[in-house]
Amino acid sequence: MKKVTIQDIAKELDIAFSTVARALNDHPAISEATKKSVRETAQKLGYRQNKLASSLRSGHSNTIGIMVPSLDVSFFSSVVHGIEKIMNDNGYSILLYQSNESYESEKKGIETFLNSRVAGIIASVAKETTLYEHFAEIKRRRIPLLFFDRVVEALQVPSVTIDDYKGGFLATEHLIKQGYKRIVHITARQTMGIFTERLKGYRDALRQYGLPVDDRLILYGDFSLDFGRECIRELHRQKIAFDAVFALEDFTAMGALQQLLAYKVRVPEEVGVIGFANESFAALVTPGLSTIDQQTVPMGEAAAGLFLKMLRSEDLYNNLPNRVVLDPHLIARASTARLASS
Repeated sequence: MKKVTIQDIAKELDIAFSTVARALNDHPAISEATKKSVRETAQKLGYRQNKLASSLRSGHSNTIGIMVPSLDVSFFSSVVHGIEKIMNDNGYSILLYQSNESYESEKKGIETFLNSRVAGIIASVAKETTLYEHFAEIKRRRIPLLFFDRVVEALQVPSVTIDDYKGGFLATEHLIKQGYKRIVHITARQTMGIFTERLKGYRDALRQYGLPVDDRLILYGDFSLDFGRECIRELHRQKIAFDAVFALEDFTAMGALQQLLAYKVRVPEEVGVIGFANESFAALVTPGLSTIDQQTVPMGEAAAGLFLKMLRSEDLYNNLPNRVVLDPHLIARASTARLASS
């Protein structure tokens, strides 16, 4: 059976070959009526677009590169789900790369995207990354770049985040309202904005409710399940009194919870624990882990919507970047239900 070509569509509609080609590639110079007519005729004739050849001619493809720190964390996989649905509905496919929190792996992933001639890149920065030349190169090439969750403020590109300060405040305020007064905050060594903002929210909530900020209760490290356990062990070794833990993310909070239970500490009666992110396991453990929900699917959908505007923009990066900031939600579970258990 003879393969249908662009020339066949042009002949059927009695229009120029170049008009059909541009219509199929959604060129802004072609009217919506013409695009609709071309698409309908292409479908009727059974035309299948050669996307590889199209990308070689245009210099980019209908593929979007998405860089995430890790898909082992359900937060990132859920955001990607939100992005992918919107982008697929708009004719784009996804090329996904995990940095595994590594700067070198992140650079390699960005190089892979650029070599694949992606139409644009949506990224969340690895925790190892402190140099941003690989991201600056994307902007220099005038390729659309958008950050979500973890952003590089200095690059001044569009981003979608939640209000991490508010999330830190909400978590701490919730513990205070449950009667806890000596609240540990486990945070990161990295100066990444999301973590420093959560720390600010913690400090401000203590001050607003008349509680002292005790620097001995602020612990810094490389967040993980093991680090959460080690923080509790270190507090016990130093005999530092505390009655609650607010960890920067759920895996660290889970480690703290496990170590408290190993010490036969009653949670939430003696010590309350709250995390951040609302990972899928948080509702399944005993006691259920209280957390701050980061609106993962809405974050992905917002990132995709903003990114589509960038792809269609003829004035990329020349205006002030759009920043979408979502509200965090408190998810209170058994690990902080001190009043309910008293």
